[in-house]
Amino acid sequence: MSLIVVGLNHKTAPVEIRERLAFNSKERIREALKYLTQNEEISETVIFSTCNRVEIYAYDNDNNKPLEEIIKNFLSDFHQIERKTFEKYLYIYEEKEAVEHLFKVTSSLDSMIVGEPQITGQVKESYEIALAEKTTSLILNHLMKRALFTAKRVRNETRIAENPVSVSYAAIGLIKKVFHDLSKKSILLVGAGEMAELAMRHLIGGGIKNVYLTNRTYERAVELAEKFSGYAVNFENLKEVLSKVDIVICSTGAPSYIITDKMMKEVMQERKHKPIFLIDISVPRNIDPLCNEIDNIYLYNIDDLQNVVDSNILERQKEANKALDIVKEESEKFSLWLNSLQSVPVIISIRNKAEQIRQEEIEKFRSKFKDLPPDILNSIDYLTQSIINKIMHSPTVALKNNFDDKETLIFAARRLFGIENDEE
Repeated sequence: MSLIVVGLNHKTAPVEIRERLAFNSKERIREALKYLTQNEEISETVIFSTCNRVEIYAYDNDNNKPLEEIIKNFLSDFHQIERKTFEKYLYIYEEKEAVEHLFKVTSSLDSMIVGEPQITGQVKESYEIALAEKTTSLILNHLMKRALFTAKRVRNETRIAENPVSVSYAAIGLIKKVFHDLSKKSILLVGAGEMAELAMRHLIGGGIKNVYLTNRTYERAVELAEKFSGYAVNFENLKEVLSKVDIVICSTGAPSYIITDKMMKEVMQERKHKPIFLIDISVPRNIDPLCNEIDNIYLYNIDDLQNVVDSNILERQKEANKALDIVKEESEKFSLWLNSLQSVPVIISIRNKAEQIRQEEIEKFRSKFKDLPPDILNSIDYLTQSIINKIMHSPTVALKNNFDDKETLIFAARRLFGIENDEE
């Protein structure tokens, strides 16, 4: 048997290589699966392609077939790119290592952001495409199902995805500690920084309905308002809007503070000291740090958020170590199952031969003792079956469970039981 994965990812290959080898649509994956399975050497295959990785999983019964070379040639032919262009960026895992790699990928232990949840769904979707195209069977069906099961165990038994590890998510995590229900809160975006926009998107996704946007260039505020289904505000009216909103995300190119402690003292009087959350993602800072000394103002800047992220990364790493134990446990289970399949044909052959001998001897006995009552003959039949089962028990267990030297044991069993010339 031969199980292999050939792939590259964000750790091994630059984006210009990844994008040339990517399968950028479901239809493209379907075409690739059909193209790849034209090779008689490939019994089963799944193609997994995202912006950060391209991986091809393949299986064949014949250990002598060069699956690695077949897949490399396929990538070259299908994408019209010379092998020497991408070959050095590839990783190749076989058998148990291939299993463990897939389980890590599906459990988000090999992702750019460890613990991100999207990868499990992407693996499932890739498997479903292969399933629909009938390019999987016993081995890869079982492998992919166990990979998804492993990811579920990691999600349920560890806290790997609980701590946000991006600045925008860290900001949202802090906001939710102050405002538990975001659906009735309002937000103001000051400026048009990329991270601020990303945080804005996440907050709107969290249920915020009232969105205000302001920029020194009013036209830009109008553009953003259309993007977020919000309200554009003249920059001159900043102080007035600050008195109305609950959350402020500030990210401008201004060289100095545009929200001062004096301004916020006046705003808080207008607000009757209702809590407000200020996020300053600007560099240099645009919100005076002294604002944090005012009661009911919660101010965080980019360094504060990064400290949260760094702390959360350490927490995720601790959880990742727990997740790795689960991956190794499940990989071992699958490898033992796969390994046991090699023994099945020889076990069947041995049992068939034993049963054939038993039947022949029973017939001889029946012919010799024709006058024995049927119940006695049935008892003898049952007795011989029981003897065969007890004799076969130890060889069967040994053939199924031996992992280290399976081929040698199978060879010895065939010779010992005289079935070396039988068809499996």
